[in-house]
Amino acid sequence: MIFRRALQREFGNLLVAVFAALFAVVLTSTLVRILGRAAGGKIPSEAVFAFIGFTALNLLPKLLAVALFVALLMALSRSYRDSEMVVWFASGVPLTAWIRPVLAFAAPIAVVIGLLALFLSPWALLRSETYRQQLEAQSEVSRIAPGVFLESPGAERVFFVEAVPGDPESVQNIFVAFNQNGKQGVVVSRRGTIETAPNGDRFAVLRDGRRYDGVPGTAEYRVMEFERYAVRIEAKEARVENAQPKMLPTIDLLRDRSRENLAELAWRVSQPVMAVVLALLAIPLAFVNPRATNSINLVFAVLAYLVYSNLLSVTQAWVRQGRVPFETGVWAVHGAMLAILAVLFWWRMTLHRVPGLAR
Repeated sequence: MIFRRALQREFGNLLVAVFAALFAVVLTSTLVRILGRAAGGKIPSEAVFAFIGFTALNLLPKLLAVALFVALLMALSRSYRDSEMVVWFASGVPLTAWIRPVLAFAAPIAVVIGLLALFLSPWALLRSETYRQQLEAQSEVSRIAPGVFLESPGAERVFFVEAVPGDPESVQNIFVAFNQNGKQGVVVSRRGTIETAPNGDRFAVLRDGRRYDGVPGTAEYRVMEFERYAVRIEAKEARVENAQPKMLPTIDLLRDRSRENLAELAWRVSQPVMAVVLALLAIPLAFVNPRATNSINLVFAVLAYLVYSNLLSVTQAWVRQGRVPFETGVWAVHGAMLAILAVLFWWRMTLHRVPGLAR
């Protein structure tokens, strides 16, 4: 009992450390990518943390599965390096005796992964897409950031604002280039404001500026100075149409059993199962020769995860294409990995039973 508690404590400490490291790497990579989009004016700066949060929630199931596999692999490899495994084998305890404590630790984590994959991850993807649609539906004026050239969705206008004096409804030194009815034009203004009419319509009002209209390559140009130039702001309705299967709630996938939905359902169900199988794979793959500096089994462990994950992705694609039935796609890869797991256990136990081959 004391040994099991110590083992569970070691598993837990390593899981927290590995998950924190993986989460930090993924979070940093996501932050750099989203900040690049914000710097380019594709998303407003206030939306950065929202997109980072949605992305992190979506990646939680996969990160937890990888962290569980690596934590168990590190803990069991330490037992080999410190010759604890030798004591266990010399005492007549087989390698299969590690299955129970590993499963006892991995089962609650797998349940959490299942809940995340079935419910939280699709919710995060749907909320991220909804938020993105809301940002695109915002008026062009509301997405303008100082010092950044912003192109309208239809590539009809390009905006540039030099500074925002502090009032969110006011800007200074505005430049607008537009292409309308085969003519190109430029509008420059010293300052601009957002005004709301009594009926609720919003207008972008430019003051003290000039407008240049003309056809490129010709002398047909017109220059107009103005003190007040108002443009009505048309807001679009934000709607998420034709949501992808990965964004749909699990209950909707069960109701509409199309091939695309069944493929997504197979992927979600496979996440907790893969976590348990990887946890069991860590037992035979953790072998480390104490007298060697490196072990080829660590390379095999990384390859095992990559092959396992890619096979699940291939099976999901085959179910989507109708090449593999849903019932077969759910268990085929896991069954193959369990067969490989049984062979690895038999191989490791056979080596430890034959004197001189354990090295």
